[in-house]
Amino acid sequence: MSFRLSYRADPGNPWFSWQYVRDNSDTILAALRDHASLTVRAVLIAALVALPLAVAAHRFRPLAGPILAFTGVLYTIPSLALFAFLAPYLGIGAVTVLTVVVLYALLVIVRNAVAGLSQVPPEVREAAEGMGYGRWGRLLRIELPLALPGILTGLRLATVSTVALVTVGVVVGRGGLGQLIFAGFQNNFYKAEIMTGTLLCVLLALVLDLVLAGLGRAVTPWLRGRAR
Repeated sequence: MSFRLSYRADPGNPWFSWQYVRDNSDTILAALRDHASLTVRAVLIAALVALPLAVAAHRFRPLAGPILAFTGVLYTIPSLALFAFLAPYLGIGAVTVLTVVVLYALLVIVRNAVAGLSQVPPEVREAAEGMGYGRWGRLLRIELPLALPGILTGLRLATVSTVALVTVGVVVGRGGLGQLIFAGFQNNFYKAEIMTGTLLCVLLALVLDLVLAGLGRAVTPWLRGRAR
């Protein structure tokens, strides 16, 4: 996605300019929508991959080390290097950006999900077995619901880090708000453009984190009662 800008340069080059925002509102909103879409899709895909990996690591202890090691190695690869490595195979655009940010989100979600599952009290598992729950019934009806706080913590951390990482996607032509930040440096260090993109990144991360925090409170009502 390309963004075409049309603004009157401010001779004072302030860090924020309502004139710039008004003149480029359509471009800014398009960048914000693209950034939010990439973030949400990446976190959803990462969750769909990470949760089965976390369950496998929890259920089959010999797999825990390799799974955590593999996701940890992915997390240590510099983002620019990973973009450069994947771009020749996946092309320039959203697919490459999604692949990179999903790979980085895996470790955060897997580790927190495994921690959440490990914190389910043994007596609860024994009680579930006594009530006739099978292995998978116990997982779906007892263990995963009780592990939700840990899982949601991982999702929140992954979401905030993904918002930041999507901006680097500008190197393959799909960086959402990163397009504005990068264009600001290209346009003779136009500060208003850089600051607008940066502030919207921070705001987007805060909003998504608050949404997930509210979702967490809604799906774990027993924790609210315990807090009182």
